[in-house]
Amino acid sequence: MNLLLDAVGPTLSAVIALVIAVVIGLVLHWLLFRVVNRLTTGMPRVMIFQQALLDQVRRPLALLLPLIVVRLWLPTIAVALTDASILFLSDLLYLAAVVAIAWMLIGVVRAFEDLLVERSDLGESDNLQARKVLTQAKILKRIAVVVIAVLALAAILMHYEAFREIGTGLLASAGVAGLVIGLAAQKALANLLAGIQLAITQPIRLDDVVIVEGEFGRIEEITLTYVVVRVWDQRRIVVPVSDFLEKPFQNWTRTTADLMGTVYLYVDYTVPVEVLRDEHQRVLKECEDFDGRASGLQVTDASDRAVEVRLLQSAESAPKLWGLRCKVREEMIAFVQRECPGALPRVRAEMRERDSSGDGRLGPASGPDAQEPSPGSGGAEGGAVSSS
Repeated sequence: MNLLLDAVGPTLSAVIALVIAVVIGLVLHWLLFRVVNRLTTGMPRVMIFQQALLDQVRRPLALLLPLIVVRLWLPTIAVALTDASILFLSDLLYLAAVVAIAWMLIGVVRAFEDLLVERSDLGESDNLQARKVLTQAKILKRIAVVVIAVLALAAILMHYEAFREIGTGLLASAGVAGLVIGLAAQKALANLLAGIQLAITQPIRLDDVVIVEGEFGRIEEITLTYVVVRVWDQRRIVVPVSDFLEKPFQNWTRTTADLMGTVYLYVDYTVPVEVLRDEHQRVLKECEDFDGRASGLQVTDASDRAVEVRLLQSAESAPKLWGLRCKVREEMIAFVQRECPGALPRVRAEMRERDSSGDGRLGPASGPDAQEPSPGSGGAEGGAVSSS
């Protein structure tokens, strides 16, 4: 260093020394990743995590290793620098090192998340465990990132004396101001704590089928403060996390993805129920979405105009159940129209007119639509006229 100092001067020699230190750090970075890749080659169990980890920490280490070399070489470089320059360079190295370490730790957290995502298959029919793991991983990752960022910021601020004095003064006079800030941030803090509670209790998970605010959709994203629900028509509903802990909602896949659904038909009293039941079973056997767990047809209600027929069927997931219900509804309506047109809902009315004798009594209606009185019914009873 003294020879370099004598040859080119203090300023240029310091710059050259810094450049050499940075180059050495980058070379060490390249060698480190070459060695790690060679050591882990042929180890399939760690390949996924190793690749994810290397991808996440490659750039942070490219910053951190040159900083370490420069810091180790600083006493040698300091010969060519003034005291103020040395102090500035030391602070700059500390600041960059804290940022690089925080960046690297966040990369490690993301590597673990990538590993869990790779091992979880949401394409399975019963993906409850996969959704549970992914939900916890994403929420805990966000918590870890926030904690790392706060600790890094605290480490940077506490390095400088001026900020330590400001912090002490703020703590000493935090009474009323702290109360005001706490009240103002109460809702945000409540949502933050609700997000942590959501990760632990898990009333919802990623890809859960839910009904929220009267809308049917899937859980697309869960953060510490809000949840994004993807509605069937591709709209997104953003719901505060606290709503899932304080308000009732429907979760169709809380414990399993298997579901049962119903289709209702309203038909006339003359409908042949057994014929409908046989047709329902035929439709289900021909439909690929039906999983065979449950099926049935029951008359569940009767009004003055029609009877209510409920058709039950099951499927292994919500999308398949929706398609199955639509298919059953279409096929059964077409069957009633084609094979049992008389069983379509109709309104029955009995029409009467005044007796022509003028005594005020009602007699059967006249005209081509009038029916002959049935035997023993008397002249006062008219026939039933049906209209669809």
